[in-house]
Amino acid sequence: MEQVFQVTGLCVVGALLALVLKKGSPELALLLALAAVAAVLLFLAEALGELLDFLREVGAASGLSEDLFIPLYKTAGIALVVKAGGSLCRDAGESALASAVETAGTVCALLVSLPLLRAVLALLLELTR
Repeated sequence: MEQVFQVTGLCVVGALLALVLKKGSPELALLLALAAVAAVLLFLAEALGELLDFLREVGAASGLSEDLFIPLYKTAGIALVVKAGGSLCRDAGESALASAVETAGTVCALLVSLPLLRAVLALLLELTR
């Protein structure tokens, strides 16, 4: 719970500083935003590790193959990266680049989900026989 307040405070301070810098130096404002994002990710690294450990426990307890859960984790990670990257591009005034990031994220999410889709297809083919 404390982490939410700390991250929010860091981001609000970063946004305010970026807003002040944006008029004089938009490049520095963008770098400040990137630094704030990096700081938040470093701050959350331990919590993300705990979450991944828990998800591994759930996967092991379910009795299902870990290969079925890995695409879900990767897709969630891709979604988080694309959301942050697209927002940073938009903040820099580059909406076309933001769209490219989002398109690349969609392709990558579909690509990492191929093993799961293949497993579902194999199951469906097996059921129809």
